[in-house]
Amino acid sequence: MSAQDDTAGLDAHDESLNQIGTSTAATRSGPNVVILSLFLTSPTLPEGKTIEMDLTDPNAVATYKETPFDIKEGIEYRRVPSTRYAPPSHSRRFHRVPTYIFHSVGIQFKVNYDVILGLRYIQVVHRNEVTVERQERMLGSYAPKPDGPPYVLNLPTEEFPSGMMARSGTYHVKSRIIDDDRNVYADFEWVFKLTKEW
Repeated sequence: MSAQDDTAGLDAHDESLNQIGTSTAATRSGPNVVILSLFLTSPTLPEGKTIEMDLTDPNAVATYKETPFDIKEGIEYRRVPSTRYAPPSHSRRFHRVPTYIFHSVGIQFKVNYDVILGLRYIQVVHRNEVTVERQERMLGSYAPKPDGPPYVLNLPTEEFPSGMMARSGTYHVKSRIIDDDRNVYADFEWVFKLTKEW
């Protein structure tokens, strides 16, 4: 299910949404927004392999900044017949053509009581104590669905670095999920290494 089905871009002044918040106020138990997991998707992931961080388990979250995830680097090569030569088929020459690999971060979360406005994902990546990336992604606004399935949102795809230098270190990531009022719903760290293969 897409998190952007009929929930993104909700109007804070929509009377029906205000009524939803009022009707659930008397049955509150626990936080309004629960970030369930952060996961990585890629067309190159082997069948059955998943990379997912359970953010509801504090013990598991503590391990994510100690034990690196292995992520395939952002480029691979495929062999294709060379068009510069026309030898017999049994001795045909090949050359290597780069194929760029794009990965996407996904977030799974629930909204229990009140409309959440301006949810956003912030990520800062360090390597050897140097900031190599900082991004802030707007996730949108969402209505409560306490008894429904969680929202699942895939962020825009990105090309990961590649090459021997990119594979030589560990990347430290600080992730945070907040809303327009700067309420913090998730704040955690994780590490990964770039590898030639998954």
